[in-house]
Amino acid sequence: GSGGFRKRKHDNFPHGQRREEKENVNPSSALMMSFKSFQLELDTRHDKYERLVKVSRDITIESKRTIFLLHRFTSAPNKEEILNESEVKLDAVRRKIKQVAQELVGEDMYQFHRAISPGLQEYVEAVSFQYFIKTRSLISVEEINKQLIFTAEDREETTNMTSSSHDKQPHTWSLKVTPVDYLLGVADLTGELMRLCISSVGNGDIDTPFELSQFLRQIYDGFTFIGNTGPYEVSKKLYTLKQSLAKVENACYTLKVRGSEIPKHMLADVFSSKTDLIDQEESLS
Repeated sequence: GSGGFRKRKHDNFPHGQRREEKENVNPSSALMMSFKSFQLELDTRHDKYERLVKVSRDITIESKRTIFLLHRFTSAPNKEEILNESEVKLDAVRRKIKQVAQELVGEDMYQFHRAISPGLQEYVEAVSFQYFIKTRSLISVEEINKQLIFTAEDREETTNMTSSSHDKQPHTWSLKVTPVDYLLGVADLTGELMRLCISSVGNGDIDTPFELSQFLRQIYDGFTFIGNTGPYEVSKKLYTLKQSLAKVENACYTLKVRGSEIPKHMLADVFSSKTDLIDQEESLS
């Protein structure tokens, strides 16, 4: 009838017959043993994925703390001390990445890429920010990967490993940052360079904004060559990159035109108000 329940297919069989068939299943049969092995393999893979997500979260947090520390570089009286402290923090991040490399021994990294990608992007942002402060240039993906080759010095980190390759671990581990993670990390770097520009002007540094403007223009030109042919995330980051470049160029324009008539201690306030106007215009458009 119109108001009744539809009968499922297995309702056509007597209840006792279904129970009897279920009891007749041999748990030691080849089919059941195969399914149990599949279950064990999937559970092991899921547990490893969850462990990698947690380690990636720790990498993200420590990398952000390194970036916050490096922003004190422009106002710190002892700049070398800031760089040394940031290097200690980055070494701690690399020890976390070493755990990821140990977990991925004998595995296809791309099956777990979504678990570790956010942490790797944040690490690229932190290490490239430190490299720019030191050399005023962009670190390459090859140089980043050279720092992610680890030796078997710290054995205590392997105690939490439960993978099947635990007994046959190599003496060295390595993890390669993918080109996509590198590009996304560099795109996020531009936002930190924009903040570095504003803080430099607030501290009376007039030369840094013009260096940053030229550097960001080169990065933007490189991203425009990729265009829509690259991954979706890269083209999505292009909007933020363009916005950061516009703010830095606006700061340089203000310095060039009105720098002599605005007191240095007020320049940062002028730039912050102008960047707010740019954000409003971008949101309206």
